[in-house]
Amino acid sequence: MPGIWETNMNFSQRSRSLFKTIAVVLALALPTALAISSADARVGGGMSSGSRGSRTYSAPPSTTTAPGSTSQFNRTYTQPGAGMNSAATAPARGGLFGRGGGFLGGLAAGFLGAGLLGMLFGGGLFGGLGGLSSILGLIIQIVLVVVVVRLAMSWWQRRHTPQAAYANADAGTGPGPQPNYRSGLGGGGLGGFGFGAANNAPLEIKPGDYEAFERLLGDVQAAWSNEDVAKLHTLATPEMVSYFEQDLGQNRARNVVNKVTDVKLLQGDLAEAWREGETDYATVALRFALTDKTLDRTTGAVVAGSEQPGEATEVWTFARRPNGSWELSAIQQTN
Repeated sequence: MPGIWETNMNFSQRSRSLFKTIAVVLALALPTALAISSADARVGGGMSSGSRGSRTYSAPPSTTTAPGSTSQFNRTYTQPGAGMNSAATAPARGGLFGRGGGFLGGLAAGFLGAGLLGMLFGGGLFGGLGGLSSILGLIIQIVLVVVVVRLAMSWWQRRHTPQAAYANADAGTGPGPQPNYRSGLGGGGLGGFGFGAANNAPLEIKPGDYEAFERLLGDVQAAWSNEDVAKLHTLATPEMVSYFEQDLGQNRARNVVNKVTDVKLLQGDLAEAWREGETDYATVALRFALTDKTLDRTTGAVVAGSEQPGEATEVWTFARRPNGSWELSAIQQTN
């Protein structure tokens, strides 16, 4: 009999040790899984950020340059159902476990946090289910957490999914297939933008506008590399500059600086152009060459990226107010 008890106790201890290890691994892996790859350290941090007016939650039409889909915004001030003129002044909510997660989000986060702490300090996810540390008990606890999280996520999605009609805000100028202005490489267009078809977009985009888009692509990257926030304020909307400042602050905290050089537009397409009130918008797909590297501030050594040139394809939205110049209003990643 003592031998049987000893065996069960050893098994229980081994099980508890195993799940403590798993909890530690999960706790360490979660921030890593959510972090943006250092290879996407260029301006925007490889995330989708900014606002597209009332079309912030509508995917821009695909183009030859970006034939796939675009990522939804990770960071935006614009709330569902609100256009640029009524954009929120507070930063975008952080999803299920962010400030806007509501009661269920907080409840789920509390369960998960308590569960991980319980596993780390020997209590199981919910105190061990009456002291039992069996595999079956742990499985039941994990299932309960999953159910709570899924219920919370379902509630969150139902509450914050934009209405279907929202995609067609501004009747008569809703998003739809627009003529693409493409040149490929050397197709006779202006820079990387082509002019092979008549411009039938709701808002006419002229050759000078394409020149401005191409110029902004290089100027924004240069100001970012120089950490010149004052210059960024002349090139991008206040919302976008706020994100740039956050990212630059994180780089300083890590004692690194990101340098993006040799930027050259290879191909560009107009996805859509429209007007909201007195503000003009143009969303374009950009494929460009660049050298993206992150350096240690102290030694100058390359800690991420490469000295070798590479390519990136992103969808940029520009905004222009009356008597003003085009400014970068959003960057979206392509899938």
